[in-house]
Amino acid sequence: MARTPSTMLELGTQAPDFTLIEPATNKPRSLSDFSGSPILIAFICNHCPYVIHIAKVLAHFATTYQDKGLSIIAINANDVVNYPDDSPEKMIEMSEQYNFTFPYLFDETQETAKAYQAACTPDFFMFDANHELYYRGQFDTSRPRNDEPVTGKDMQSAADSLLAGSPPPENQLASLGCNIKWKAGSAPL
Repeated sequence: MARTPSTMLELGTQAPDFTLIEPATNKPRSLSDFSGSPILIAFICNHCPYVIHIAKVLAHFATTYQDKGLSIIAINANDVVNYPDDSPEKMIEMSEQYNFTFPYLFDETQETAKAYQAACTPDFFMFDANHELYYRGQFDTSRPRNDEPVTGKDMQSAADSLLAGSPPPENQLASLGCNIKWKAGSAPL
């Protein structure tokens, strides 16, 4: 597990479109399915201790903020050949275990992760209703073994500001987690 920070993509960046399969339904989902809606895109995986550390609170956050009008999608881009715990079958199990109320999509080619410049799990990208980047950064300051409670306060604050029509938070701190498990010869430059 390599502790890796998010790349902090430039605010205002237009969300790259994608169409990915949702293993739980075996149906394609696209960014365009959420046209006109603010959206949080979270790059996560099944086995990362940083993701497992926040999963329960992330699921609660999702339920609360979906009811307020924020769409949410999670994407797993890890190499499942070398990391079978991140397989689509295990994605379904994780969704059920944590009662995810949002689509959890599989980026088998890793092209979507590259388009978003995702670097770690978890890596968060919140876009406004025009799908322009509003927030990228940490869920909160809690990490495995740092004894800080998982609250989601940074994400909640950003979501509240977005939904209120306020400017993006000025102090956005990089997320930190396991590096995305790139396929051999596939890692972005």
